[in-house]
Amino acid sequence: MTPSDFIAAISPAAKASAKATKIPASFSIAQGALESGWGTSALSKQAFNLFGVKADPSWHGDILTMDTREFLKGQWITVPAKWRKYPGWQACIDDHAAFLMDNPRYRPAFAYTSGSTFALAVAAAGYATDPQYGQKIVSIIKAHGLSALDMATA
Repeated sequence: MTPSDFIAAISPAAKASAKATKIPASFSIAQGALESGWGTSALSKQAFNLFGVKADPSWHGDILTMDTREFLKGQWITVPAKWRKYPGWQACIDDHAAFLMDNPRYRPAFAYTSGSTFALAVAAAGYATDPQYGQKIVSIIKAHGLSALDMATA
């Protein structure tokens, strides 16, 4: 899937989520692109799972079991993992939005209406261990003109 194809496929769900949650559509699309390799990951293809969300005991939906690499006892090993499986992009984006809204640590991000500032606030709240995580999302937003989607849903 090309970046343009990915953006076209994900935009309707991201815009609908933005209207309901105030999470900028540009952020959802860019983060999904970063996490799923523009929708090319096996997880996104087989389970509509853009964000690599595992199926913990609180999950009551469908599950996809697929191997993942974990660093355990000083070495990388491959282990089976259970992942959340969604019926489509909207369910995936809505579930991820609920995660962000339900976790108080991300509350400061909701003060921002642009995807770039939202991304930096989510990263600052500790979303990922990559110190460049927020900037990577900002780069995707800028490179693909995704900020225009935020203006369309404001």
